[in-house]
Amino acid sequence: MTKVWFILGPTACGKGAVGREIAKRIDGQIVSVDSMKVYRRMDIGTGKPSPKMRSEVPHHCIDIVEPGEGFSVGRFVRQADAAIEEISLAGSVPLAVGGTNLYVKALTEGLFDGPAADPKIRSSLKAQAKEEGIAALHAALARLDPVSAERIGTNDAKRIIRALEVYRSTGRPISELQKQWDTLRRYECVFIGLRREREDLHHRINARAKRMIESGLREEVESLLAEPAGLSMQAAAAIGYAEMIEHLQGEMTLAETLERIKINTRRMAKRQRTWQRRMADVLWFDVFANDSAGSVADRICQKVEFFIK
Repeated sequence: MTKVWFILGPTACGKGAVGREIAKRIDGQIVSVDSMKVYRRMDIGTGKPSPKMRSEVPHHCIDIVEPGEGFSVGRFVRQADAAIEEISLAGSVPLAVGGTNLYVKALTEGLFDGPAADPKIRSSLKAQAKEEGIAALHAALARLDPVSAERIGTNDAKRIIRALEVYRSTGRPISELQKQWDTLRRYECVFIGLRREREDLHHRINARAKRMIESGLREEVESLLAEPAGLSMQAAAAIGYAEMIEHLQGEMTLAETLERIKINTRRMAKRQRTWQRRMADVLWFDVFANDSAGSVADRICQKVEFFIK
């Protein structure tokens, strides 16, 4: 069974930088486990590694779909499986790096075999979302299935609608049905987790949000919206993009948009931490404000035995 190393942790904890440093030390290649880095030209808001970083360490599952297209977890697993096979055949080490918990679970344990889509229910829910706003549907989900509502972002229209669709068609919460999920590992998984003090993580989140604005997030979103296909519902729900779209529609000032991005990112980080704390077999490393990515990578490599060959 192929061994895959997972670098986990909440958004802005430094997973990407640490993952690249580890990859340099062990002849590794990165498999991005991020549901928004898959989109081309969505660069600033997703915090993609720069071309220079990607030239130093090969990255996979980045820039593989147009922003106007939808993207499923099933498609991600197929792409990631192909990348892991390619990396392994090249004699390198696959390093899966990212914080999209659903993608981590699907890649390690397999896909949830839920009920078939119901076009009538889905159409009704989409119409309701358009009329009342996606926040109203998330509130409804919180009443019906609080477990799912806790882990699904308030802007994640696709997953909110799917969860409500499953409830309406089966009368059971999707979180209950997902307990059927296969728990046999698809790979030999080694989980390495990064964690920071809450205040430090919030400082990094706030600073990153400010850099996104200063680096031209507004212009990036304007450009994407001007494309013939625009942004898919899934892409438009990404944190940073959803708030900037509201700003461009005149619903918020730029200063208010920045604050909303900070708040929503902190909420996402909390959901990620909650989910990842429930995972078994994670070797956790504390990362401090004055740590460099290289020093963290050194600590990890000293403690974990990387049997490469």
